[in-house]
Amino acid sequence: MFTLMIVVFIVGYAAIALEHPLKINKSATALLLAVTLWTLFVIGGEGILVNNAAFQEYLIKNPGGNFPDWLSHHALLEHLGEISEIVFFLMGAMTIVELVDSHEGFRIITDKIKTTNKVKLLWVISIITFFLSAVLDNLTTAIVMVALLRKLISDKKERWSYAGMVIIAANSGGAFSPIGDVTTIMLWIGGHITTMNIIVKTVIPSVISMVVPLALISFSMKGEVKKPAASLAEKGKESTTKAERNLVFFLGIGSLLFVPVFKTITHLPPYIGILLGLSVLWTVTEIIHKRKNDEYRSKVTVAGVLHRIDTPSILFFLGILLAVAALQSVGHLDLLAKTLDKQVGNLYVINVIIGLLSSVVDNVPLVAGAMGMYKDAFVPDHYFWEMLAYCAGTGGSILIIGSAAGVAVMGMEKIDFIWYLKKISLWALIGYLAGTIAYWALSVLVFHA
Repeated sequence: MFTLMIVVFIVGYAAIALEHPLKINKSATALLLAVTLWTLFVIGGEGILVNNAAFQEYLIKNPGGNFPDWLSHHALLEHLGEISEIVFFLMGAMTIVELVDSHEGFRIITDKIKTTNKVKLLWVISIITFFLSAVLDNLTTAIVMVALLRKLISDKKERWSYAGMVIIAANSGGAFSPIGDVTTIMLWIGGHITTMNIIVKTVIPSVISMVVPLALISFSMKGEVKKPAASLAEKGKESTTKAERNLVFFLGIGSLLFVPVFKTITHLPPYIGILLGLSVLWTVTEIIHKRKNDEYRSKVTVAGVLHRIDTPSILFFLGILLAVAALQSVGHLDLLAKTLDKQVGNLYVINVIIGLLSSVVDNVPLVAGAMGMYKDAFVPDHYFWEMLAYCAGTGGSILIIGSAAGVAVMGMEKIDFIWYLKKISLWALIGYLAGTIAYWALSVLVFHA
């Protein structure tokens, strides 16, 4: 059953990658994969666990308990709680972005981007994404930037190239900031890295990991982009005033920016902060539109925009993370980490491999496994932790489902897995390896690690 779970995961992953030829929605495949793996887990029983310490601890606390009880009421619920944090955060951020978009709030930015030159626009979008991701996080930034791209580029396939670069830039920007990516947040909260140290040691490799693919993709672009024409509804939209548009935009972006501040002050998880921002924005929009007709209110209040949230992509996210969680609970990922440690040994190479694996398997359990293995081996700010933050963060760009930002963009723009593999993955890999070499050179020659 242990081996069968690996086979099922590979088959499911292939079906997700071949979504378009198979004509089966990736969300359906991901959910089926998750349910199948957890079912195989419960059928396999205690015997397939690599480490049954957690189960034995459960039996000590619950003498009448059994394996299915532990699996359902402990292991599964623990993972579901962690996944729900990300899902609720994603839903909150997407709703805020849709609300700002319904008020044409992004015109404040898009009206200032005058260039229609493809290469110039690509650089502008990428640089904004990189720095915004460091302040917000890569997931929120990707959602915001895709909303902006829709206002700047009319052709869907042309927009995909920019969206691919948004994924790379968002992951690179998140890798050098302690609040820019889930994995860096994990390492930061765990006391393995400190704020200034992670910035100083990884900012240059992160920049390189973005600039290299950005330059390579630029060579394939020529000409001008065509901006989307305003719809008749938007042209005739008299009810949303400039003051209302500005208020919703700054309140929405302010809500997103406040999330890391809220987390620092209260120590509550980020999804609580995003729900706070959503509730405030919801209340404000209800108040400013309360005297308007119901038809208009249905388009510009939260109750009206909720139906535009991409629910299938959220369900895909839920499915793929639950599937990986099954492998983590059984011990596949822990066994993988120990195998790397035994067979490879070199810490730089181990981190490079972890980064490559994070493009296939979610980087959160991979980093969690590494933290568990090496928590007593290295002091805080050891080069292993810093390189782990860089590799796990930027390695996810190599495949579109290798990061939360990639999954969100894939869902919003309906990007084909195979298209991304053909058009973006190679450049992302080159950028990742270039940044890795830069980190190694700086670590050895400058920081004398």
